[in-house]
Parts: sequence; structure tokens; C-alpha cells
Amino acid sequence: MTAIAPIRPSSVFVVSGGAKGITADCAIKLAQQQPCKFILLGRSELLETEPDFAQNCFEESALKKCIMENLLAQGEKPTPMNVQKIYNKINSNREIKKTLSSIQQTGATAEYISVDVTDTQVLQEKLAAAVNRLGTITGIIHGAGNLADKLIEKKTEQDFEKVYTAKVQGLENLLNCVNANQLEHLVLFSSVTGFYGNIGQTDYAVANEILNKSAHLIKQNYPACHVVAINWGAWDSGMVSSELKKAFAERGIEVIPVEAGTQMLVNELHPTHHETTQVVIGSPIIAPAVPLDSELQNYRISRCITLEENPFLYDHMIAGYPVLPATCAMSWIINACEELYPGYRCFVSKDFQVLKGIIFNETLAKEYILELQEVSKTNSDSVEFQATILSNNPEGKTYYHFRALTKLVREIPANPIYESVNLAEDNIITTIGEGFYKSGDSSLFHGPAFQQIRKVLNISPEKITVECFWKQITDQQQGQFPVKWHNPYTTDLSTQSLWIWLSHFHQQVCLPGKLTISEQFAVTPCNEPFYVSCEITGKTETSVTANFILHNRQGKVYTRILQAKAVVLPIESLRQK
Repeated sequence: MTAIAPIRPSSVFVVSGGAKGITADCAIKLAQQQPCKFILLGRSELLETEPDFAQNCFEESALKKCIMENLLAQGEKPTPMNVQKIYNKINSNREIKKTLSSIQQTGATAEYISVDVTDTQVLQEKLAAAVNRLGTITGIIHGAGNLADKLIEKKTEQDFEKVYTAKVQGLENLLNCVNANQLEHLVLFSSVTGFYGNIGQTDYAVANEILNKSAHLIKQNYPACHVVAINWGAWDSGMVSSELKKAFAERGIEVIPVEAGTQMLVNELHPTHHETTQVVIGSPIIAPAVPLDSELQNYRISRCITLEENPFLYDHMIAGYPVLPATCAMSWIINACEELYPGYRCFVSKDFQVLKGIIFNETLAKEYILELQEVSKTNSDSVEFQATILSNNPEGKTYYHFRALTKLVREIPANPIYESVNLAEDNIITTIGEGFYKSGDSSLFHGPAFQQIRKVLNISPEKITVECFWKQITDQQQGQFPVKWHNPYTTDLSTQSLWIWLSHFHQQVCLPGKLTISEQFAVTPCNEPFYVSCEITGKTETSVTANFILHNRQGKVYTRILQAKAVVLPIESLRQK
């Protein structure tokens, strides 16, 4: 069994980029948790004493005024660039000394080395001297980095090198300065940009994703070392202005409070997380909506769908075979459209039709094709697609499986309130929870990935109201149909209410056929209750039509599916053959 080394007073951390900013805050928090030894690296020069004119002058405008007066006294022209350069040097010096003092106040030891982590020879020389003073380096926190944010067509080779080398060559140089077998902790400050990608940061995304992959590789080669690449989101620090915070809020991106974020670093270094090699802390980067090109486009996307890649299919068996839920077909369409237009979300799906189901038996095609045809674009606010899922057999015959009209919008309207909420319990149907899925021939056939209806609150010839609770399944189980804005699993779960109504009043069951319109206002919650009010609007011998309103206790609507038409079947038709 691998021995796990905790952080102790004799531990020696080298921290790149660790004298200023967020990395410095993290080093201070770590010292507060366990005073040890820190070697802080940065490119800024550390001044022994400040210039006389800067003594006891701390307010920015006052300090800049002193800088201007000093330049004039020396016969130099105080240009804004010169003043800012001197101000930055003095301010940087103060921040470094403040970091050193804060660490030392915890009882820890800290010293600062002015060095560029990409300068291999100088880094080796200065770290070797520091090791002679403090002892063998047992930990690395690599927080150094540069930005050169530009659209890719405007980036230069120098931009890429500036960003890439600080992260990647910096890590390589640091590792070359230590004995890897004696390294107990390695923390790489990566970014959600490397995990999700971000407009204008291709170089930064590449560099950080290399850090992520490096963490996994190093962990494989040195399992005793606690290795973690932390994919940080945006911090609530001086670099994030109030305007930028507002822009983040509009895109649903939350910033990380400094106190909470630094404590998360400490938590990640606890021995209980020794096997966690990569962690994402922060909101996904959601791209802002881009202006719409007026030209209408066509797209053709192919996909091989297998049982092995989609374990949830074993929870959707009909007559002995796994069948792709119609809601998963809808999810594929919605996700594909949203990926084409980052910043836009699906608000409306219309005229969704199940033409020929996808069954995982001898009829399964080698590949399925999603054809998307843009049919309209409106004032950069919306784009509408005609979507078709089809396949071709070996003889060249085309089969059409699903069809829908999907509309993306820049802004989703506010949640409406369902005025006919009725959560009173009439106790007509007393079955609860898993009982709905284990009550004989009339029971729901769905497995755990599509469960469960907790209870029927009330039922009448016109309506059924149910309480649902979907326990989120893993990403691996979701396979090629992940939960994003649209959740195919909770949507399928919500329609099960109609099955119960049919079984109760008519001793029949049903399968989806067509829906007239579906509007989504919010993400349906998982791991907590939500409610479905199913209004029956029509019933014949062969079909049933209903509205499904997914909402919370107060009637706030998540999704409403109107005039959904299902095919009525005898119970015997779904038995295993």
C-alpha cells in the first residue's frame, strides 16, 4: 500500500507565481493550516528599501503624484507610461513583502526569489541555493502564468509562446529542479478554460489542458505523490472588475470568493483526496451569444450509437429489447443545435414526431444521421432548425426516425406560473416509489435511470398530478446523451404520469407519438422533488392527447409540453417476447 505523506513543519514548497495575487493568498492559507517552508518565485524584483519619495505614501493617486514630482525633479518627463511603470514596481514590491510577512506570521518560513521559471539555468542555480538554506523541496505549487487574450486569427507566435512557456516549460523546469522520488505534493494551477475552452484563449486552453494531462501522467509514474491539477474558475479578486462580474453574471458564471477558494486548495491537499488527480472548481465558461449570420446553413452530423457507450439503455427495455427514448432523440437535436450557436438555448421544440423508433436489435443501423436545416433567423435573437434523424440500410434504403422543429433564443423568457396547481392528496392511488415499477403487467417498464414517480397526489378523468424525484446518474451512464440544458431522463419521467392515468382508467398503456409544442424555461432539478401536472385533453381507442407541465410546489414552470399525442396499446403488447 502506498504511504501517504501529510504536510508537516519540515515540508518545503516551491511556489511559482506565489508572491502576489491568488497564488499568494493560497500560500498564506496553506501556511495558516500547517506552518512549513515556502520558496516563492516571481519575475518582479524585490527592493530592499523603497525610494524616499514613496515612504508612507499608499493611496494610488497620491503615490503617482509623488512619482511625477520625483521625475520632474530629476529632469525627466512624467509620461503616463513611465509613471505607471514605476508605480507598478513599487506596488509589486509592497505586495511581495506583505505576502512574506503574512506567511511568516503563521510561524512558517518564507523567502522570495526573483526568477523567470522559463529561464532553466538561472532557476536551477537559485533553487539549488535555496535548498541548501531550507532543505529538500518536497512540494511544488505551480501557479505562474501569462495571458494574451485575442481571437485566434489575431494571435501571433509570440503571444502563444508567452502563454504556453510559462505554464508548460515552467512546469518542466520546476520538475527538473527536484528529485521526483522525494516529491510529496504537486499542485498545478490549471483553469476551467483548459477543461471547457473559451473564446480568445486558445493558447491558454492548450497550456492548461497540458497541465491536466501532465498531472495524470505524473501520478501514474509517482503514485506516492499527491498530485492534483485544479481547474480554477474566475476568482473574486482585483483582476475581476465590477463590469466583468456583471458580464459573468449575465452568462451564468459565478466567481470564486477568495476565502472559499483558498480553503478549497487546503482541502484538496488533505490526505483523503490523495487519489483525486484533477478537480474543477468554478462554473463552466458559457460563451456569450454571437451575432447571427443572415445566411441559412445546413448541417449533417453522423453518430454511431451503441449499448456499450450508453448503459442507461438497459433501463429502457420494451418487449425484451433496449429502445432509444424519444426524449434522448430530442436531446441529441437540442444539444447539437446549441453547440452550433454558443450562448443560445433551446426554448421551443415543435411538431416532434416519432417516425420509426431506434431499437437495439438486428435492425440497429451502423450509424445515424442528424440533418439540421436552418429555416429562419430573427434579428440576432433566435434561430430555428428543421431537424431529422435518419439512417440508411446496407441496400441504401433510408429510414426516418425522428423529426422536429427546434428554436434557439438568446434570452429565455421568465418562468410562467401554472395557475392550476393542485398538490392535494386524494389517496385514490396508494402505490409509492418503486412500487410503480414492480406492480405486475401494468407497471412502468422503466429502470433506475428513468425513475421515479414518488407518488400520485391526485387523479381524475381529466388530470393526474404526480411528485417526481430523479436521482442523477453518472456521466458514464448518460453516455452520448448527457444532461445539459435539456434533461432527457426527467422529461421521460414526467410523461410516465400519462401511463399511470391510462392504466388506472382504461387498463391500457402508451408510447410517445407526437408533441405539438414544448417550451423550456429552466432546468428541471435533479436530486430533489419536482411536480408534473398532466392534463388529458383527448382520448380515442388508439390515441391519447395530454399536456405535461413540470413545475415546483409554487407552480413555477420548468417545462410545458402541450398537445402531446401518445399511441395507446394493450398491456400485453409490451411484454417480453
